[in-house]
Amino acid sequence: MLDRPQKAAQRVAKDNYLDDVHVRMLRVTEDLRVIQRELNCAAMQAPGDPELMEALTQLPEIESLEMLKSALDQMRHFLWFYVQVMTTDSEIQEQPRQNAAKMQSAREGAFVEKYKSLTEAAVLRHYVDGKNRKPN
Repeated sequence: MLDRPQKAAQRVAKDNYLDDVHVRMLRVTEDLRVIQRELNCAAMQAPGDPELMEALTQLPEIESLEMLKSALDQMRHFLWFYVQVMTTDSEIQEQPRQNAAKMQSAREGAFVEKYKSLTEAAVLRHYVDGKNRKPN
């Protein structure tokens, strides 16, 4: 069994990890906003600038856009799954703790069933998305 200082150290490490993830999410979100603005400006300027239009429709540019779209679609699907799992878990924890023994077994069964169906849906989505992706 871990002693108290080790447990506290693990908790601090987990908090730091989550802080790092949060900072990265903020950074990625801001980067995506900048990319959107720049692409919007390019789309607005392209009709009047044939050279820009030609540059934007070159194969490397199109491949980059398709790769970004694929990564964003995968992340969107994963985030939907993640939120479903996390909110299902938190809803179970928020329920009153009356008749704990009976309710616990019922909740565990319901949670397992929900989690199982969400997992199957995520695997199915991943399989379907994989058919549309290029191999690395």
